[in-house]
Amino acid sequence: MTRLRGGAVAAAVVMAVSVAGCKGDPIGGTAGPGEKAHGGAALAAADSLTVKGRAPKTGYSRARFGSAWADTDSNSCDTRDDILKRDLEQVRFTDGDCKVSYGVLKPDPYSGKTITYRRGRSQVDIDHLVALSDAWQKGAKYWEPSKRIALANDPLNLLAVDAGANRGKGDGDTATWLPPDKDYRCDYVAAQVAVKKKYGLWVTAAEKTAMKKVLATCPDQKLPTGGNPTNAPERFKAR
Repeated sequence: MTRLRGGAVAAAVVMAVSVAGCKGDPIGGTAGPGEKAHGGAALAAADSLTVKGRAPKTGYSRARFGSAWADTDSNSCDTRDDILKRDLEQVRFTDGDCKVSYGVLKPDPYSGKTITYRRGRSQVDIDHLVALSDAWQKGAKYWEPSKRIALANDPLNLLAVDAGANRGKGDGDTATWLPPDKDYRCDYVAAQVAVKKKYGLWVTAAEKTAMKKVLATCPDQKLPTGGNPTNAPERFKAR
């Protein structure tokens, strides 16, 4: 089932995602994994993902994906605040309309709880649905830096969630972690499939089996679309 949340309801309709691994075509808007999709079925997309073994984590660091929350869409707000604005309700700002100082996550997609966000003492994290270290081990270590930066800041791969649940997830994939709220699992897995398909990341055999098991319970689940181009602007650098 697709469960839209406050920020996603108000978001603009987005254009279809670019083909995985291609040069970044402009894809307007700040689309998120909670939005209804216009693409193909998520189950069919999961079945199409390439299966390989997990590569070594050797060489991984967060710096390989650029500075945290880079403004790759050039809207003068950092990516973290963009996602807070999209996903929270009752949003308040400090100094203009970028820096989110307060909001309500209602509901948190992972736990189903209502969580209040206050800047500086927040119980809200921005989760990379496909964890960056997981991506590193499934293809991203071989990419150009601009593509890694794009993945780290793509709204399609980002979601405001309960901090405790996010930290419990760590860098797990579908085979090792699913949201405690079972009602959100189809949306969650569909979003991971969408990100891996868009960027050309592979999956392990266990991961693909787990994705298909979840999506078999919701065979009409659509694939989320939108987000940013798959290459960041040249001014952004990563190690």
